[in-house]
Amino acid sequence: MTDMKPPVAATRPHSFTMHGVSIDDPWAWLKDPNYPDVTDADVLAYLKEENAYFEAQMAPHQPLVDRLYEEMKARIKEDESSVPQKDGDHLYWTAYETGGQYRQWWRRPVAGGPDELLLDEPALAEGKEYFRLGAFAVSNDAKKLAYAIDDNGSERFTIHVKDLATGTLLPDTIPGMLSEIVWTADDSGFLYGLANKEWRTDNARFHRLGTDPGEDVELFHEDDEGYRVAVGETSDRKWIVIGTGDHVTSEIRLYPADNPFAEPILIAPRQEGREYDVDTHGDTLFIHTNDTDPMWRLVTAPITSPGEWTERIAPSAHFYMTGVECFRDFFIVEGREDGLDQIELHSYDDPAVAPRRITFPEASYAAGLGDNPEYDQTVLRLGYESMVTPGTVYDYDTATGALTTLKVQEIPCGYDAAKYATQRLTITARDGTQVPVSIVYPHDFPRDGSRPLFLYSYGAYGHAIPPGFSTGRLSLLDRGFAYAIAHIRGGDDLGQQWYHDGKLEKRTNTFNDFVDVAKALVEQGWTSAGRIAIAGRSAGGELMGAVVNSDPELWGAVIADVPFVDVLNTMLDETLPLTPGEWPEWGNPIEDAKAFALIRSYSPYDNVIAQEYPPLFISGGLNDPRVTYWEPAKWAARLRATKTDRNILLLKTNMGAGHGGKSGRFESLREGAEEHAFVLWQLGVEA
Repeated sequence: MTDMKPPVAATRPHSFTMHGVSIDDPWAWLKDPNYPDVTDADVLAYLKEENAYFEAQMAPHQPLVDRLYEEMKARIKEDESSVPQKDGDHLYWTAYETGGQYRQWWRRPVAGGPDELLLDEPALAEGKEYFRLGAFAVSNDAKKLAYAIDDNGSERFTIHVKDLATGTLLPDTIPGMLSEIVWTADDSGFLYGLANKEWRTDNARFHRLGTDPGEDVELFHEDDEGYRVAVGETSDRKWIVIGTGDHVTSEIRLYPADNPFAEPILIAPRQEGREYDVDTHGDTLFIHTNDTDPMWRLVTAPITSPGEWTERIAPSAHFYMTGVECFRDFFIVEGREDGLDQIELHSYDDPAVAPRRITFPEASYAAGLGDNPEYDQTVLRLGYESMVTPGTVYDYDTATGALTTLKVQEIPCGYDAAKYATQRLTITARDGTQVPVSIVYPHDFPRDGSRPLFLYSYGAYGHAIPPGFSTGRLSLLDRGFAYAIAHIRGGDDLGQQWYHDGKLEKRTNTFNDFVDVAKALVEQGWTSAGRIAIAGRSAGGELMGAVVNSDPELWGAVIADVPFVDVLNTMLDETLPLTPGEWPEWGNPIEDAKAFALIRSYSPYDNVIAQEYPPLFISGGLNDPRVTYWEPAKWAARLRATKTDRNILLLKTNMGAGHGGKSGRFESLREGAEEHAFVLWQLGVEA
């Protein structure tokens, strides 16, 4: 560590009163009033000072960062390519060139012919600090490509249209897009959604090729500021789907793909707390919904009478139905049984016939449908992995049930799965709830508390963390770590009720589960207090902030990426892009005094106290529209001013990136290497 002193953010008097409670926020000035344009000289100066401090503190450890980076890079096949998949008259795939940061998109005729480069991401990204491809949609006649790019991390994409016969760009350019792109059946144009000034997609509109985008027709507009509009299509591509909703309620309309100006079919009007999604088979709607049970069910209805729901598959106490997709001769139901992924093939003809479940070889794994673009699909593309098994691509023959391995993730420097072992544990939380934990470790790992452990979780928005494979994780395992994923409440790992039990007034269950898992792993000898590195990003970063406030002595190193830590202030600011849509997740502290009090009780920024804190590595993105840059900046500033220890605290702000950090596969690897180096440094593990 260098002798350079950490930055000190100035304090400026600022306070507000809500529900009779006065809140002091002396670092509120770090929020630039011109956001999303960040031009305030004092704000920029502070962020740059923190970045300089970060660089200075990490400089002595740069050889370790470089070594970890080279390890991680050596596990990646540099000329990696995907397995080609048929869609119409062509086979489509993506590939990296050796040394390339970004993919190229290719196709070739099924009947034979030369390979055709559809989109060259490296060329588009050249000279840009940040590049991300968003929507990518080939027209039905395969003659045009509509795609969208973001070149600063703000997630405000610009649509371009390419003539695939000539390779030239058409004049149709649409900035400010935030959605998918869906072509109409005749390829005369496409549907998309624009982000409004608050970065909310409240519309779906049609662009006719060759016309001024300013004249595009708005087919649907959402007036509720908490709802977001999305566009999609049914599996048979006969219907364009326009959906609207928030975290708990949805409403869907179908528009004929051959006439998007026709009167749409409203599947079911919005009903608070009811979610559903829709696919079609012939004249029948297949509606996947949670209207009667948080484990979801499947109902059908005639397209002519969309409100006449007939139950096809009832809810199950153990099988959480996560999705339904229709194909010509069968439909697929995906879900999790007691937390493990399942894929079932169902017959249209006789509901009494038991579904065929695809079986996989391991007791704990992650599996799901891959890219299956054709409606008449007789062979299904599947993806599979586990904490010890690299990503595997299968083809599943729906007639014979045979699984054919098409590709196993190649690790050029070599990988021996026998060196590692994995288990699925169950930990009893303080309220008696059984919390699953997936853990991977070296095969000779001693259970005597002597080894370090890396514990990861998310725990929000009903987002499950699957027990999948990671090449970057191997750098920790090979240095003696165990790596665990805590499947805590707030995700939907065990069903939607698992999600409900970690949100709103039950939010603290999420934090308690994480702490209780850590303590149990200590009791079971997997590690010891102070030898645990923890990590979370976004809402998982909120988790990090909560548990360092409540149980700081447990953690030896903390990684908080783009952490949602200024929860109270963000939920009180309805002008921010996401806030109105987030109230069903966290509560509305503007109107609800109880929600205000609860959020205030756990919001990490508001609960920093004078105590010892573990070493912290905090990151943010200047252009991040999801967790704005000032949240990690304010949190770091308050921690520096309040904590009583001499442990390192680093704040790194990506000045040209957003929520996902730097773009490009190797840049993201380097960021991972920095974080791993920080963990090894703080836990004193030989590198």
